[in-house]
Amino acid sequence: MFTLGLIINPLAGIGGPLALKGSDGAAIVAEAHSRGASPRAPQRAIEALQAIAASSEISVVGFAGAMGADIAQAVGLPFETIGAASTPSSAADTIAAAKALTKQGVDLILFAGGDGTARDIFEAVGTNYPVLGIPAGVKMHSGVYAVSPQAAGEIVKLLITGQLVDIGLAEVRDIDEERFRQGVVSSRFYGELLVPRQGRFLQQVKSSGREVEELVLQDIAADIIESMEDDCLYLIGPGTTPGAVTQELGLANTLLGFDAVLNRQLVAADLDEHTMFQLVQQHQPAVKVLITATGGQGHIIGRGNQQLSPRIIRAIGLDNLIILATKTKITELQGRPLQVDSNDAELDRALSGYRQVITGYHDAIIYPVGLFVEPLESP
Repeated sequence: MFTLGLIINPLAGIGGPLALKGSDGAAIVAEAHSRGASPRAPQRAIEALQAIAASSEISVVGFAGAMGADIAQAVGLPFETIGAASTPSSAADTIAAAKALTKQGVDLILFAGGDGTARDIFEAVGTNYPVLGIPAGVKMHSGVYAVSPQAAGEIVKLLITGQLVDIGLAEVRDIDEERFRQGVVSSRFYGELLVPRQGRFLQQVKSSGREVEELVLQDIAADIIESMEDDCLYLIGPGTTPGAVTQELGLANTLLGFDAVLNRQLVAADLDEHTMFQLVQQHQPAVKVLITATGGQGHIIGRGNQQLSPRIIRAIGLDNLIILATKTKITELQGRPLQVDSNDAELDRALSGYRQVITGYHDAIIYPVGLFVEPLESP
């Protein structure tokens, strides 16, 4: 019988769709609640556990309520309660739960959260206990997370069924949220966690600090600007590559958020999901979105751009998502597909396939996009 320790950070990712650049701290959580935000982590944990819900060879252990029991019971998995969290739960509860699970001797700790949660898990268990992250946060720089909730479930399924899964150390990284909100990405290494490493399902550490060739960005920006249509709303996403477009237009830009440009003029900056959806409704069908891939990981949806929600993508239409990336960034993926993790499995499947990526002036490639690779067949 495989014993799975489960830890859910119920507040992880709550600030993402609101463009709050994270979910750390009571003030940010309170603001997110006041603006009607809904937790993302519980549903994403359910999606992960659905891959193993039919297994009779697993028992789940963890804290009561939203930190564990509610999620396991939602998919029909047997659950043993070994403690309870405060209300609302905190980082201290995550640490306490992880320590309790190691004492319980579970085979793997599966946790849902973001980089802050990974830091808490590391503080509790160090480098010697196997863990795996379900991606549910805003900041996703660490290498301990699966590429999607479904992929996390597939890794656990491989372990339960006795498949050969490599295990090794992966980096825990986090950024300073206050500096992040000021447009500065300062990623810090905190340590390493021991994770099952099935390469097709585990995300890579996000690249940071690498100088991007300025001329290539100018070429990409020139290509986009030349093709801009009058009276079409352009939603320009986070990152230096989309940001080069606003810079070439001589406009201020939000490096880590979405800006709206109409007729080559800035009409709104640092949009949250609600405001962006309103703008899309006002300007349909003439709306396009510029997005890029996170360096190293290759995510184009679901990492740092949760403002671009499933309802917005559907309203815009898949053909109006414009992917920008330097060839260096694509080459660094080493053949891995670009990833999508929109929090909507049906939409992720629709986004999968071969898509055009603009890589320079009148220069583009066709590259695979997929939420995760199909499960391995048993030998």
